[in-house]
Amino acid sequence: MKEVIIYTDGACSGNPGPGGWAALLQHNGHEKTIAGGEPLTTNNRMELTAVIEALRALKEPCKVVIHTDSAYVHNAFTAGWLEKWQRNGWKTSSRKPVENQDLWRELLDLSRRHRVKWVKVKGHANDALNNRVDELAVAAMEQFK
Repeated sequence: MKEVIIYTDGACSGNPGPGGWAALLQHNGHEKTIAGGEPLTTNNRMELTAVIEALRALKEPCKVVIHTDSAYVHNAFTAGWLEKWQRNGWKTSSRKPVENQDLWRELLDLSRRHRVKWVKVKGHANDALNNRVDELAVAAMEQFK
């Protein structure tokens, strides 16, 4: 399996408001960036979309290390949130429908194709690649302001 390093980020001006997402994919010394946005969205939707689009860009099953500064995305996979939501019929512990269920379902389907490791990075810190995808996500968001 190919090994791919991915950095993702989402941005939003207002919540909801115009938003952007970006991802950087690295494999074997090569690099690809992708980005996009929406005129009215939330930060969490942009964080999820960044990961979805990064995984969509992979043409075959891969070993993937996804770096995200989103606790929402990271914890859903590493703290068992997704399993609980599915077990509870896509309801939270307070019996409310899980937000962004459409994106979570899509992300689950895509992540099952790959062997994914999740890495939580600190946002707006000294991680140059995380800062880079943040800049790309903000630039994508600016197109909708």
